[in-house]
Amino acid sequence: MIRVGAHLGLHPPREQFELVRRVEALGFDSVWTGDHVSFHTPLYESLTLLAAYAPLTARVRLGTAVYLLALRPPAVAAKITATLDVLSGGRLIFGVGVGGENPKEFELCGVPHRERGARVDEGIEVVRTLWRDAPASFKGRFTRFEGVSIDPKPVQRPGPPIWIGGRSDAALARAGRVGDGWVSYVVTPERYARSLATIRAAAAAHGRALDGFVAAHLVFITVDPDVARARATWVARLSRRYNQDFGPLAERYGVFGPPERCAERLQAFVDAGCRYFLMNAICDPADEAAQLETIAEAIVPRLRAP
Repeated sequence: MIRVGAHLGLHPPREQFELVRRVEALGFDSVWTGDHVSFHTPLYESLTLLAAYAPLTARVRLGTAVYLLALRPPAVAAKITATLDVLSGGRLIFGVGVGGENPKEFELCGVPHRERGARVDEGIEVVRTLWRDAPASFKGRFTRFEGVSIDPKPVQRPGPPIWIGGRSDAALARAGRVGDGWVSYVVTPERYARSLATIRAAAAAHGRALDGFVAAHLVFITVDPDVARARATWVARLSRRYNQDFGPLAERYGVFGPPERCAERLQAFVDAGCRYFLMNAICDPADEAAQLETIAEAIVPRLRAP
């Protein structure tokens, strides 16, 4: 079964809330948000935003893709995510990543950029320990505590699934070692398949069977019957978002054009082992709802067809 979520852009609050209600009505399986403390473009704080979505929705899962755990004390992240899981009735998917493309936000948060991978590795252990144990104890490089408890515990036991984001060798090893899922972005289907093999090998090396492991992909997608216009929109908006030229990346990584062309590109990821797409519509904010409707009506059925 192919599952599909919607990764939403930023809108004024009233429009943001209308959009998330529409996402649920369209039948998407989940709704997602990115995460940065400081970035090239404005972003709401991710877990605060998902908490606002909780009472507006009843069915869709709520996910971060991905939360930069190294920027926050893991005990605080554990408390917030446990609360969010309770308030949403057990719908949180906690996507976690290392980040690092914006070193200034590590400086802002007082976290050495070079320590980000180690902090994420330890932070995942801390979060899971606090979700699970009462009382909980932990002795690590960055965090130590004994005989404490964070309550209430998450609805999902022993805790929400943690999906690891990233493309690096370290991220793939982390996904195999401790992840309940993996989220890629800006990779080819061929690299996606190789990455999954790397994850499986890392899991086997640590005695994990990966039962229930979810292979996901964050898709930057622009749906438009005019391929050239779709490409231009895709390149312009992503170049602005990430403060780099996406023109040379378009043919290799872009998903744009008519629905059938987009579905064909995504089918290559299905063939490579992907079972969950996070659709990020790359367009003018005023067009995002229409883009998501087209994706739901003209692309998702093609992906789910037997």
